[in-house]
Amino acid sequence: MVGDLERGRLKIDWARSRMPVLEGIRRRFESEQPFRGLTVSAVLHVEAKTCALALALRAGGAEVRLAAGNPLSTDDDAVAAVQDAGVETHARKGESLADYRAGLVRLVEADPDLIVDDGADLVALVHTDRGKRGRVRGSTEETTTGVTRLRALERSGRLLFPAIDVNDAAMKHLFDNRYGTGQSTIDGLLSATNLLVAGKVCVVAGYGWCGKGVAARLHGLGGDVIVTEVDPVRALEARLDGFRVRPMLDAAREADLIVTVTGSTRVVREEHFRVLKDGCLLANSGHFDVEVSKRDLEGLAVSHRTARPGVEEYRFADGRRAYLLGEGRLVNLAAGQGHPVEIMDLSFALQALSAEHLARHGLEMAPRVHPVPADLDRSVALAALAPMGVGIDLPTEEQVQYAQSWQGGT
Repeated sequence: MVGDLERGRLKIDWARSRMPVLEGIRRRFESEQPFRGLTVSAVLHVEAKTCALALALRAGGAEVRLAAGNPLSTDDDAVAAVQDAGVETHARKGESLADYRAGLVRLVEADPDLIVDDGADLVALVHTDRGKRGRVRGSTEETTTGVTRLRALERSGRLLFPAIDVNDAAMKHLFDNRYGTGQSTIDGLLSATNLLVAGKVCVVAGYGWCGKGVAARLHGLGGDVIVTEVDPVRALEARLDGFRVRPMLDAAREADLIVTVTGSTRVVREEHFRVLKDGCLLANSGHFDVEVSKRDLEGLAVSHRTARPGVEEYRFADGRRAYLLGEGRLVNLAAGQGHPVEIMDLSFALQALSAEHLARHGLEMAPRVHPVPADLDRSVALAALAPMGVGIDLPTEEQVQYAQSWQGGT
C-alpha cells in the first residue's frame, strides 16, 4: 500500500464533514438500501471527495469498485483509506497508461450494473465489445467531454444503455464548472509555479461555463484576460463581460499564461508556439491532455527539463522558453487539489441520486442520453441552502394561480 492510511482517513473525514448534502443522501441510502445486490463501477479522480461518494454508494448496499480517471489525479492516502473501508480500488498517483487501462478493464470484468463515469472512458470500453456489456442498466456522466462521446454513440445508434447527463444539470454546470473549475485551476497554477497572476496577460481558450469561471478568477486576481473562442455567441458574451476576444494566434503573442478549457484538441499548437513570449506558461483544464499539443511542443523544442515539480521547461532554438504545467493534464488535479469540497458536495449528490434513479428505473429507460430529472436537480439545491444559512420565499397561492394562468394561455 503506497498511501498513508491514517492520513487518508483524516482527508476523507475532512471532506465528509463539509459535504452535508451528500451525507444526508448517504444516511437515507443506509436506511433504504437502493443498491442492494448491485455492482457499481466508478471511474473518477480518486481523492478524498470521490471517496465520500464511493462510501455513500456502498452505504446504500452497492458493491463499489473504483478506478482512476486520470493518472496524475489520484491521492494515494485516500486510496489507502477507501480500500480499508472495503472499496476495491485500482488507482495510484502517477500510474502508467498501461496500469490506467488495466484498471478500466478490471472494472468492466466486475460486470457492473451501474457505471459512474468521468470522461466516458469506461462506457467507451464497454462499447468496444458487445459481449462485455453484461448487465449494465445505465451510466452517469460527469464531464462535457464524456457527454460529447455519449451523444456520438447515441447519434450512431450504438449506445447500449441509458446514460444520465449529470454535467448539464443546473446544479452541476452552474457551480462545478464555473466556481469549481475557476477556483481549482487557480489552485493548480499557483501551487505549480508560486508566481503572481496580477499584471500578467492571461489567455483563456474557451468561454463555456468552465472558461467563464477561469476568466473571472484570473481577472479577480488582477490578470489582464483575453478570451479565444470559435463560437460567435460565446465570443460576444465574453466581450460584453468585459474581456478582450482575439484569435489564438494574436493572443499567443501577448500571453504570459494560456489556459485551455475547450474540450477540443490541439487548441494550442505549432503556429502558436512559434510566436510565444519567452517564459509563457501553458496549462490545461479540459478533461484530456490533448488541448495543448505536446507532440508539437516536443517537436519544436531543442531541450527539455523539469524546472520544478509539475513544471516542464521546453526551450526553442531561438532561446525562448515555454513551461507546460501538469504534463498538459487537468492542472487543477495534476498540480492542485481539485474542486473545492463544497462544490463537489453538489456534483456528487447529483451523481448519487442519478445512480439511484438508474438503479430503480434504468431497465425501463430507453438507451439514450437523459437529463437529470428536474426534481432531483431541485432537491440538491434545496438541501444545499440550509447549511449555507440561506432562506427563500415560497410563492403565494395567488402567485401560483397567476403563473398557471399564463401557462394555460388564458
